[in-house]
Amino acid sequence: MSVQPKPFIVQPGAGEVLHAFGNVLTLTLSGEQTASTISVMSECTPPGGGPPLHVHSREDEIFLVVEGRLSYYADGQWTEVGVGGAVYLPKGCAHCYRNMGTAPSRHWIITAPSGFEKFFASCAQEFSKAGGPVQERIVEIHQDYGIELLKEEAGR
Repeated sequence: MSVQPKPFIVQPGAGEVLHAFGNVLTLTLSGEQTASTISVMSECTPPGGGPPLHVHSREDEIFLVVEGRLSYYADGQWTEVGVGGAVYLPKGCAHCYRNMGTAPSRHWIITAPSGFEKFFASCAQEFSKAGGPVQERIVEIHQDYGIELLKEEAGR
């Protein structure tokens, strides 16, 4: 028997704030709050920042651009997405993104089902350790959450 999600309201500024990879992620709705159906996060990425090329095996992702110059790589090509634009990346799609601007960028990240927020929280915990993160542990965390880091570059 599955748990039925209940209504949940999060006021501005009330989400958990996580720091990892130079990014600041604010967790607005977690799987615990949505009966594992979705997670909703906002992310601030520094200029030049963004993840390496990777593939999720567990969740689909939606990105909603709020501020800055973000370029997303999917289907073998880079596409700059303007403020108000949206990107849908189903699980199994190799992708990454970059902040192409000179100021921090912001986008919303929605994942279905939830779980990605736990990945980011585990990474943030590793980044908070004295002396910084151990790279081997970061790779393990990716594997633990069904995220495969790809060796090839994303053509930029």
